[in-house]
Amino acid sequence: MEKFADRGKSLTKLDGYVVFVAGAVPGDTVKARVFKKRKKFAEATLLEVVTPSPLRTEAKCAYFLTCGGCKWQHVNYESQLEAKTQSVRDAFEHHGGFDSVQVENTLGTDNTYYYRNKMEFSFSSGRWLTPTEISSDEKFDTSFALGLHVPGNWAKVLDLSECHLQSELSAELVNAVRTLSLENGWKPWDTRRHVGYLRHLVIRQSTKMPEMMVNLVTSYVDTERMALFAEFLQAQFPQVTTLVNTINSTQAQTAFGEEAHVIFGSGVVHDKIGDCTFEIASNAFFQTNTVQAQVLYEVALEYAELKPTDLVYDLYCGAGTISCFIAPHVKQVVGVELINEAVKNARRNAKANGIENVTFVTGDMMRLFNAAFVKKHGRPDVLIVDPPRAGMHPKVVDQIRELAPDRFVYISCNPMTQARDLALLSDIYKIDKIQPVDLFPHTHHIESVARLKKK
Repeated sequence: MEKFADRGKSLTKLDGYVVFVAGAVPGDTVKARVFKKRKKFAEATLLEVVTPSPLRTEAKCAYFLTCGGCKWQHVNYESQLEAKTQSVRDAFEHHGGFDSVQVENTLGTDNTYYYRNKMEFSFSSGRWLTPTEISSDEKFDTSFALGLHVPGNWAKVLDLSECHLQSELSAELVNAVRTLSLENGWKPWDTRRHVGYLRHLVIRQSTKMPEMMVNLVTSYVDTERMALFAEFLQAQFPQVTTLVNTINSTQAQTAFGEEAHVIFGSGVVHDKIGDCTFEIASNAFFQTNTVQAQVLYEVALEYAELKPTDLVYDLYCGAGTISCFIAPHVKQVVGVELINEAVKNARRNAKANGIENVTFVTGDMMRLFNAAFVKKHGRPDVLIVDPPRAGMHPKVVDQIRELAPDRFVYISCNPMTQARDLALLSDIYKIDKIQPVDLFPHTHHIESVARLKKK
C-alpha cells in the first residue's frame, strides 16, 4: 500500500489504476478482494496482511474494523498525526487549488482513548453480528442490540460490550442498561415497522467536574418505566447526577425529540474550557473532546492577534464557547447562530461566567449576515468563523468579501470545504498558515485553523 486516502482507507496503484483498501496501512503488502469497480478506481476488502507495515500497532478494541468508529486503531499515533497533516495539505492543494500553503504539524493529544465527553448509543431490533460471532457455534438473539451502527447501515447495530472512546464507566453503564432492558422486556425501536420503546442512550460526562448525564431517548412517555430506570441508576450508578427522558415519536433516527423531561437532577452538566464554565443541556452542542477543544481555542486566540479595543464577530457560534473564551481579551464579541436553543445556552453561559461584553444573535447566516447587520452591530476588527462540515454559503462568503477585516480566522472540521471557501477569497486574503488540531484520535477526522492575512 502506498499512502493513506480519504475516510481512513489506504490506496495502492496497479498499472496506474487506483485501489482503495479499508484496514490496510501504507507499507503493508496485502491480499484483498475487489467488491466495487469504477472507471478510475476500485474498492477492495482486506483479506490478509502478508507483510505488515512498520506503521502498524495492536488495535485495542474487539470490534475494530467491524464498528467503523475508530478506523485507525491499527496505526501508531505519530503516523496518524502525519497522515492528518498531509490530508489538510492535500485538501488545500487539490480542492482549493493553492500551490504552497504552510501547514503546521498536527497538534496531538496524550489521551488517545477515553477522550469523548459524549457518546450516543442506539437501540435496535436488528443486531449485526461480527465475523467472530458468526464463525462461533454460539446462538445469538438478533432481535435486540445496544451499541453503534455499522458503517453504511441505518438499520443494523453492533451490540457492544466494550468501547474505549468515552470512559470505562460509560461502557459499564451501557452493559447494565442492556441487561435491565432485556430483563424487563423493553422493546428496542424497529426502524422498518416503527414500533418499540427504546431508541437511544446518550451519555454526557464532564471532563473537569464530577457530573454525568444519562439521556434515555424513547418513542413515548412511560412514567413507570422511567421511575424504575431512575431507581436503577441511583442505586447502581451514583456517578449519574442527572437523568433526562427525551421523547422522539417520529420516524427520524435521531436522539433529538419533540420534548425532554428531567427525571432527576438539574437536567444539565457543566464542563470547563480555560477559565470558563459551560452549562450543557441534553440537546446542546459542545465539543466532544474537552481537553483538545481548549487547544483548538488557544490556537484561534493566538491566530486572531486580539487587542483590547477589538470588535469580534464569531459566526456559527453554537453555545458560545469560543465567544466566551475570547471575550476577556477584547472590547466586544457578537456571536451569530442559527439554532435558537444554542443561543439561549450561549447567553446563560455568558451570564454564569460574568461575561458582559458578548451579544448573541439568532438567525440564518445567509439571510442575517448583511449590511444592515453590520450597521447595527459595527464593523468588526476580527472575524472568526467555525461553520458546519458543509462550509459557508456563497452569500456569507460574499459578505466577508465586502467586510474584509484585516484579521480573519477560519476554524473547520472539514478541510476540503474550508479550502473551497478560502479559494473564493484568495484575491483578498493570503493564507498565512494552517494549524491542524487532533480532536478525534484513531479516526481520519481533523480540525483545521487557518489564519488569513489581508492582501
